Amino acid sequence: MPASAHRLRKTRPDAIATDLELSIVMPCLNEAETIAVCIKKALRFLEDSGIAGEVVIADNGSTDGSRQIANALGARIVEVGDRGYGAALIGGIAAARGRFVAIGDADDSYDFLGLGPFVEQLRAGADLVMGNRFAGGIATGAMPRLHRYLGNPVLSFVGRLFFDTPIGDFHCGLRAFRRDSVAGLGLAAGGMEFASEMVVKAAINGLDIREVPTTLRPDGRSRPPHLRTWRDGWRHLRFLLIYAPKWLFLLPGLMLCAPGLAGVLALVGGDVTVGDTRFGIHSMLFAAMAVIMGTQLLSFSVLARHYGIIAGFWPESAAMTAVRRLFTVERACLAGAAMILAAVALAFAAATIWAGTGYGAMNPEALMRIAIPAVLLGCVGMQTVFTAFFAGLLDQPRRS
Repeated sequence: MPASAHRLRKTRPDAIATDLELSIVMPCLNEAETIAVCIKKALRFLEDSGIAGEVVIADNGSTDGSRQIANALGARIVEVGDRGYGAALIGGIAAARGRFVAIGDADDSYDFLGLGPFVEQLRAGADLVMGNRFAGGIATGAMPRLHRYLGNPVLSFVGRLFFDTPIGDFHCGLRAFRRDSVAGLGLAAGGMEFASEMVVKAAINGLDIREVPTTLRPDGRSRPPHLRTWRDGWRHLRFLLIYAPKWLFLLPGLMLCAPGLAGVLALVGGDVTVGDTRFGIHSMLFAAMAVIMGTQLLSFSVLARHYGIIAGFWPESAAMTAVRRLFTVERACLAGAAMILAAVALAFAAATIWAGTGYGAMNPEALMRIAIPAVLLGCVGMQTVFTAFFAGLLDQPRRS
């Protein structure tokens, strides 16, 4: 099955209508050592709290008897052929029959007896309830120091900054949500970055996200965890960056363009001295480079945001609507053509000055003060025209 087939969809024709309130979904890949205790805790929670629910094991190809153990304890087994943490959960969530869904690892690191606060928040109107291990308590040896003091705090900070959400623990594996609300997000990440995808898309779509303290204890397995620190950490960071074109493209582009353009304009008339430092033609060259790089990033920002809207990654903002109305192919072509013509005029002026000397030696600094703006205008003009045409291509009608 191709990766696109994992996408968690709102409509589930195979779903069976029930009155279940909560489905507890656990991804499983050879968890025979711990799956029994996890299922027993989940079933005990449902019984003690009087919640009509089920335990769903999303099996990812176990060969150690995990499925047989789960089946004997009364859990429902869902076989998921596509490998990966996210793929297993997508399959399990799609098969869940409860109005609410809670997910947690089957390694006995999370306490399924402590799902009460999650359900309370969902009943109170939350769409997604995240556990916070840092607020609830992390037992000694439960989380590697690199994850506890660097990886999780840094990635969670980046997530809060990029997506304006107060979640303190982006990657807690114990969380609960309204099935219909999350099904509408189109979750599709097959790997560990699924944890980030859920929070990011929920924040982008304006869902009610809340957080409750939870605990983490050392898992009960004798083998190493499936998580790979650097590989999975990078995949989380990459996902956060891809879904934040403002931070990846727009802001760096503006930070390059603004001082670069100021530098070019300040130096076009001659050298500038600030304190004991003298800025000359070489500074002007690097300032022009900053402008060219910045305009490329701004172009990527417009195109990435535009594509994300078309693909349904995020809703269209009022600012993006205004940019799309202003940045038409026709207007961009006129603006780009004007810059290219100005570049040609400057190049012609430089050639005329050179001809006035009989095509002999001339002041290189004087020539470069004309040539650098000419190159800058030509590059930015060309970038503007072709960015607009690319955006126009994205706007073309599609067959349904």
